Amino acid sequence: MSGTLITGPDGLRRCPWGGMDAESAADYRAYHDTEWGLPVHGDDALYERICLEAFQSGLSWLTILRRREGFRAAFAGFSIEKVAAFTDADAERLLADPGIIRNRAKITAAMANARVAAEWAPGELDALIWSYAPEGAAAAPRTAADVPATTPESTALAKDLKKRGFRFIGPTTAYALMQACGLVNDHLAGCHARGRAGR
Repeated sequence: MSGTLITGPDGLRRCPWGGMDAESAADYRAYHDTEWGLPVHGDDALYERICLEAFQSGLSWLTILRRREGFRAAFAGFSIEKVAAFTDADAERLLADPGIIRNRAKITAAMANARVAAEWAPGELDALIWSYAPEGAAAAPRTAADVPATTPESTALAKDLKKRGFRFIGPTTAYALMQACGLVNDHLAGCHARGRAGR
C-alpha cells in the first residue's frame, strides 16, 4: 500500500490507512473521519483510549474497532470508578468474554490502571496526559513514512504513567494515544480531515 493519500469512493482524500480494502474501509473511514486526531478530554474517555490502545498492541486496529462496543459493555463503559472495583471474579468473566480480546495481561493491566487513576483527583489524568502535548503545531507529514512511531513526548508520557503505577503503556502505545486523542495531528498534508483535527 502506498504511504501517500488515497481518494475514497466519495472523492475525499484520506490518509492511506483511512481507506484500506473494501472489507475494512467503512470501519476505518468512519474512525479516521470522525474521531482520530480530534481532541479527547475527560478522565474516563482517556482511560478508555489507554485501554483500547493497550489491547491493540500486536493486533490490527480494525480488530479493536469491531469489538469496541463489546469492550464498553465488558468494562462498565470504561468508568474508572467502576473498573477500579472489579474483582478476580470480574477478571475471569472478562477472560471468558468473546466480545473483547481475552488476554490476561491486558485485562489485569486495565483493572490495575483504573485502580491507580481512581486515587487521583477528578481531571488529573486528563491534565497529566495533555501536559505532554508538544508545544506548537508540527509541520504536516506528507507521507506515512514521515509519521514517527515514538517521540520524546510519548517516551516521557509513558515513563511518567509507569512511574505512577500504570501498566502496559510504552512509548509506542503512548504515541498512538497522542495521535488518536488529538495531542498531535498526524493526518497527512492534503487529508480532508486534517483541518478538523486538534493541532
